[in-house]
Amino acid sequence: MTDTPIKVLVCEDQELVRAGYTAIFSAQPDIDVVGEAADGRAAIEAARRLSPDVIVMDIRMPILNGIEATRQLAGPGNAVPAKVLVVTTFNVDEYVYEALKAGASGFLLKDTPPAELIKGVRTIARGESLLAPAVTRSLIGHFADRLRPADTSRPAREEVVRALTPRELEVLEQVAAGLSNAEIAAKLFITSETVKTYVSRILAKLHLRDRVQAVVLAYRVGLVSNTY
Repeated sequence: MTDTPIKVLVCEDQELVRAGYTAIFSAQPDIDVVGEAADGRAAIEAARRLSPDVIVMDIRMPILNGIEATRQLAGPGNAVPAKVLVVTTFNVDEYVYEALKAGASGFLLKDTPPAELIKGVRTIARGESLLAPAVTRSLIGHFADRLRPADTSRPAREEVVRALTPRELEVLEQVAAGLSNAEIAAKLFITSETVKTYVSRILAKLHLRDRVQAVVLAYRVGLVSNTY
Protein backbone atom coordinates (compact mmCIF):
# COMPACT_ATOMS: atom_id res chain seq x y z
CA MET A 1 0.00 0.00 0.00
CA THR A 2 1.06 3.59 -0.62
CA ASP A 3 0.28 6.89 1.06
CA THR A 4 -2.10 7.73 -1.79
CA PRO A 5 -5.54 6.10 -1.35
CA ILE A 6 -6.77 3.72 -4.02
CA LYS A 7 -9.53 5.48 -5.95
CA VAL A 8 -12.47 3.12 -6.48
CA LEU A 9 -15.55 3.47 -8.66
CA VAL A 10 -18.45 1.20 -7.65
CA CYS A 11 -20.71 0.14 -10.53
CA GLU A 12 -23.76 -1.84 -9.39
CA ASP A 13 -27.44 -1.41 -10.25
CA GLN A 14 -28.82 -2.70 -6.94
CA GLU A 15 -28.79 0.25 -4.57
CA LEU A 16 -28.46 -1.84 -1.41
CA VAL A 17 -25.50 -3.82 -2.78
CA ARG A 18 -23.88 -0.66 -4.10
CA ALA A 19 -24.24 1.01 -0.72
CA GLY A 20 -22.75 -2.06 0.95
CA TYR A 21 -19.67 -2.01 -1.29
CA THR A 22 -19.24 1.70 -0.72
CA ALA A 23 -19.45 1.28 3.06
CA ILE A 24 -16.95 -1.60 3.04
CA PHE A 25 -14.39 0.28 0.95
CA SER A 26 -14.88 3.65 2.64
CA ALA A 27 -14.03 2.10 6.00
CA GLN A 28 -10.50 1.37 4.74
CA PRO A 29 -7.86 4.07 5.26
CA ASP A 30 -6.16 3.23 1.96
CA ILE A 31 -9.31 3.19 -0.23
CA ASP A 32 -11.33 6.18 -1.40
CA VAL A 33 -14.67 5.62 -3.17
CA VAL A 34 -14.67 8.43 -5.72
CA GLY A 35 -17.97 7.61 -7.38
CA GLU A 36 -20.87 5.25 -7.99
CA ALA A 37 -22.81 4.19 -11.07
CA ALA A 38 -26.08 2.29 -11.45
CA ASP A 39 -25.76 1.33 -15.13
CA GLY A 40 -23.07 0.63 -17.69
CA ARG A 41 -23.32 3.91 -19.53
CA ALA A 42 -23.02 5.88 -16.30
CA ALA A 43 -20.06 3.66 -15.36
CA ILE A 44 -18.20 4.61 -18.53
CA GLU A 45 -18.92 8.30 -18.07
CA ALA A 46 -17.87 8.24 -14.41
CA ALA A 47 -14.70 6.26 -15.14
CA ARG A 48 -13.59 8.70 -17.81
CA ARG A 49 -14.38 11.67 -15.60
CA LEU A 50 -12.92 10.38 -12.34
CA SER A 51 -10.01 8.19 -13.54
CA PRO A 52 -10.37 5.61 -10.73
CA ASP A 53 -7.56 3.18 -9.95
CA VAL A 54 -10.01 0.27 -9.77
CA ILE A 55 -13.54 -0.13 -11.14
CA VAL A 56 -15.72 -2.64 -9.29
CA MET A 57 -18.12 -3.77 -12.01
CA ASP A 58 -21.34 -5.77 -11.91
CA ILE A 59 -22.19 -7.70 -15.08
CA ARG A 60 -25.95 -7.42 -15.14
CA MET A 61 -26.82 -3.73 -15.35
CA PRO A 62 -29.42 -1.75 -17.30
CA ILE A 63 -28.87 0.46 -20.38
CA LEU A 64 -25.41 -1.03 -20.97
CA ASN A 65 -24.23 -4.24 -19.33
CA GLY A 66 -20.98 -4.63 -17.46
CA ILE A 67 -19.33 -6.64 -20.24
CA GLU A 68 -19.71 -3.89 -22.83
CA ALA A 69 -18.78 -1.23 -20.28
CA THR A 70 -15.64 -3.22 -19.46
CA ARG A 71 -14.80 -3.61 -23.14
CA GLN A 72 -15.06 0.13 -23.72
CA LEU A 73 -12.94 0.92 -20.67
CA ALA A 74 -10.36 -1.88 -20.70
CA GLY A 75 -10.57 -3.60 -24.07
CA PRO A 76 -8.53 -3.18 -27.27
CA GLY A 77 -8.10 0.41 -28.36
CA ASN A 78 -7.59 1.80 -24.87
CA ALA A 79 -4.15 3.38 -24.58
CA VAL A 80 -4.37 3.04 -20.81
CA PRO A 81 -6.83 0.21 -20.05
CA ALA A 82 -8.87 0.64 -16.90
CA LYS A 83 -8.45 -1.90 -14.12
CA VAL A 84 -11.79 -3.64 -13.77
CA LEU A 85 -12.73 -6.07 -11.01
CA VAL A 86 -15.88 -7.94 -11.99
CA VAL A 87 -18.05 -9.03 -9.08
CA THR A 88 -20.58 -11.61 -10.20
CA THR A 89 -23.13 -14.14 -8.98
CA PHE A 90 -21.96 -17.68 -9.77
CA ASN A 91 -24.55 -19.94 -11.42
CA VAL A 92 -26.52 -16.85 -12.44
CA ASP A 93 -24.20 -14.80 -14.63
CA GLU A 94 -23.06 -16.84 -17.62
CA TYR A 95 -20.90 -14.11 -19.05
CA VAL A 96 -17.85 -14.01 -16.80
CA TYR A 97 -15.58 -15.36 -19.52
CA GLU A 98 -16.81 -12.69 -21.90
CA ALA A 99 -16.04 -10.05 -19.28
CA LEU A 100 -12.50 -11.36 -18.87
CA LYS A 101 -12.05 -11.42 -22.62
CA ALA A 102 -13.31 -7.83 -22.70
CA GLY A 103 -10.37 -6.79 -20.54
CA ALA A 104 -11.38 -7.31 -16.91
CA SER A 105 -8.43 -7.82 -14.58
CA GLY A 106 -10.25 -10.42 -12.50
CA PHE A 107 -13.43 -11.47 -10.79
CA LEU A 108 -14.89 -12.35 -7.43
CA LEU A 109 -18.24 -13.66 -6.31
CA LYS A 110 -20.86 -11.43 -4.72
CA ASP A 111 -20.81 -13.59 -1.60
CA THR A 112 -17.08 -13.03 -1.19
CA PRO A 113 -16.29 -11.99 2.43
CA PRO A 114 -15.59 -8.25 2.82
CA ALA A 115 -11.94 -8.88 3.68
CA GLU A 116 -11.42 -10.76 0.41
CA LEU A 117 -13.22 -8.08 -1.56
CA ILE A 118 -10.94 -5.43 -0.06
CA LYS A 119 -7.90 -7.58 -0.77
CA GLY A 120 -9.12 -8.00 -4.35
CA VAL A 121 -9.26 -4.25 -4.90
CA ARG A 122 -5.76 -3.84 -3.51
CA THR A 123 -4.49 -6.65 -5.74
CA ILE A 124 -5.98 -5.13 -8.89
CA ALA A 125 -4.67 -1.68 -7.92
CA ARG A 126 -1.12 -3.09 -7.79
CA GLY A 127 -1.48 -4.09 -11.42
CA GLU A 128 -1.93 -7.78 -10.71
CA SER A 129 -4.79 -9.94 -11.92
CA LEU A 130 -7.20 -11.73 -9.66
CA LEU A 131 -8.57 -15.19 -10.34
CA ALA A 132 -10.00 -16.86 -7.27
CA PRO A 133 -8.49 -20.35 -7.75
CA ALA A 134 -11.40 -22.51 -6.57
CA VAL A 135 -13.92 -20.40 -8.47
CA THR A 136 -11.75 -20.43 -11.58
CA ARG A 137 -11.65 -24.22 -11.64
CA SER A 138 -15.43 -24.47 -11.39
CA LEU A 139 -16.07 -21.67 -13.85
CA ILE A 140 -13.65 -22.93 -16.47
CA GLY A 141 -15.00 -26.44 -16.18
CA HIS A 142 -18.54 -25.15 -16.65
CA PHE A 143 -17.73 -22.99 -19.65
CA ALA A 144 -14.94 -25.05 -21.25
CA ASP A 145 -16.76 -25.31 -24.57
CA ARG A 146 -17.00 -21.53 -24.82
CA LEU A 147 -13.39 -21.13 -23.86
CA ARG A 148 -12.30 -23.30 -26.77
CA PRO A 149 -14.13 -21.91 -29.84
CA ALA A 150 -14.52 -24.14 -32.88
CA ASP A 151 -12.52 -21.82 -35.16
CA THR A 152 -9.32 -22.18 -33.11
CA SER A 153 -6.50 -22.91 -35.54
CA ARG A 154 -3.62 -25.29 -34.97
CA PRO A 155 -0.99 -22.68 -35.94
CA ALA A 156 -2.15 -20.55 -33.00
CA ARG A 157 -1.52 -23.43 -30.61
CA GLU A 158 1.82 -24.25 -32.22
CA GLU A 159 2.87 -20.61 -31.96
CA VAL A 160 2.29 -20.69 -28.20
CA VAL A 161 4.15 -23.99 -27.85
CA ARG A 162 7.13 -22.66 -29.81
CA ALA A 163 7.27 -19.48 -27.74
CA LEU A 164 7.50 -21.22 -24.38
CA THR A 165 9.87 -23.70 -22.80
CA PRO A 166 8.43 -27.05 -21.65
CA ARG A 167 8.48 -25.84 -18.05
CA GLU A 168 6.72 -22.59 -18.95
CA LEU A 169 4.05 -24.57 -20.80
CA GLU A 170 3.61 -26.70 -17.73
CA VAL A 171 3.16 -23.63 -15.54
CA LEU A 172 0.71 -22.08 -18.03
CA GLU A 173 -1.39 -25.25 -17.96
CA GLN A 174 -1.58 -25.07 -14.17
CA VAL A 175 -2.45 -21.37 -14.26
CA ALA A 176 -5.26 -22.15 -16.71
CA ALA A 177 -6.50 -24.86 -14.36
CA GLY A 178 -7.05 -22.17 -11.75
CA LEU A 179 -4.17 -23.05 -9.42
CA SER A 180 -2.59 -20.33 -7.33
CA ASN A 181 1.18 -19.77 -7.33
CA ALA A 182 1.47 -21.68 -4.05
CA GLU A 183 -0.51 -24.63 -5.43
CA ILE A 184 1.57 -24.69 -8.61
CA ALA A 185 4.76 -24.56 -6.56
CA ALA A 186 3.67 -27.53 -4.48
CA LYS A 187 2.63 -29.53 -7.52
CA LEU A 188 5.81 -28.85 -9.50
CA PHE A 189 8.15 -28.97 -6.49
CA ILE A 190 9.45 -25.43 -6.96
CA THR A 191 9.13 -22.24 -4.91
CA SER A 192 6.32 -19.71 -5.24
CA GLU A 193 8.87 -17.08 -6.27
CA THR A 194 10.02 -19.36 -9.09
CA VAL A 195 6.43 -19.77 -10.22
CA LYS A 196 6.00 -16.00 -10.18
CA THR A 197 9.09 -15.67 -12.37
CA TYR A 198 7.76 -18.24 -14.84
CA VAL A 199 4.41 -16.48 -15.01
CA SER A 200 6.13 -13.15 -15.72
CA ARG A 201 8.14 -14.76 -18.52
CA ILE A 202 5.01 -16.34 -19.99
CA LEU A 203 3.19 -13.01 -20.04
CA ALA A 204 6.16 -11.25 -21.63
CA LYS A 205 6.71 -13.90 -24.31
CA LEU A 206 3.05 -14.10 -25.28
CA HIS A 207 2.51 -10.33 -25.02
CA LEU A 208 -0.23 -10.72 -22.43
CA ARG A 209 -1.26 -8.09 -19.92
CA ASP A 210 -1.98 -10.34 -16.98
CA ARG A 211 -2.81 -13.78 -15.64
CA VAL A 212 -6.42 -13.50 -16.76
CA GLN A 213 -5.38 -13.12 -20.39
CA ALA A 214 -3.08 -16.13 -20.00
CA VAL A 215 -6.03 -18.28 -18.92
CA VAL A 216 -8.16 -17.02 -21.80
CA LEU A 217 -5.40 -17.73 -24.31
CA ALA A 218 -4.68 -21.21 -22.96
CA TYR A 219 -8.29 -22.25 -23.47
CA ARG A 220 -8.73 -20.36 -26.71
CA VAL A 221 -5.94 -22.32 -28.40
CA GLY A 222 -6.94 -25.62 -26.79
CA LEU A 223 -3.77 -25.92 -24.74
CA VAL A 224 -5.75 -27.43 -21.88
CA SER A 225 -8.86 -29.57 -21.80
CA ASN A 226 -11.89 -29.74 -19.55
CA THR A 227 -10.47 -32.14 -17.00
CA TYR A 228 -10.85 -30.00 -13.90
